[in-house]
Amino acid sequence: MTEARPPLEATLEWNGEQQFTGIVGKHEVRMDGSAAGAPTPVHLLALSLAGCMAIDLVHILTRGRHPVTSLATKLTGHRAEENPKRFTRIQIDFTLSGDMQPEHVERAIDLSREKYCSVWNTFRQDIELIVGFTIEG
Repeated sequence: MTEARPPLEATLEWNGEQQFTGIVGKHEVRMDGSAAGAPTPVHLLALSLAGCMAIDLVHILTRGRHPVTSLATKLTGHRAEENPKRFTRIQIDFTLSGDMQPEHVERAIDLSREKYCSVWNTFRQDIELIVGFTIEG
């Protein structure tokens, strides 16, 4: 099976304590296991999921000629008490404004979740994902 894209390459360098600097492409990202100086890897994972779905929503809605004038995302992740303390339930709430109806947003969320969001589709599928939205005037 041939991959459609070249493999993603990232490097990570230890800066001392629990702090690291990662490089992906031209971009530098810091992370800190203690969350003192930068987000933790789990924080970045949550942001990645929220970002992936938000990008999909904007793209799908605007391609469907439903202009988005604003979008805010709130992710609440619930984690297991025992190690590895993985996510067990994730709730994502989108607040959007623009020329769209609820069914347009529902369709975009479904497409993101089931077809386009590579971050969500990389997660374990036994995680409960609850997605809500509000369209503001």
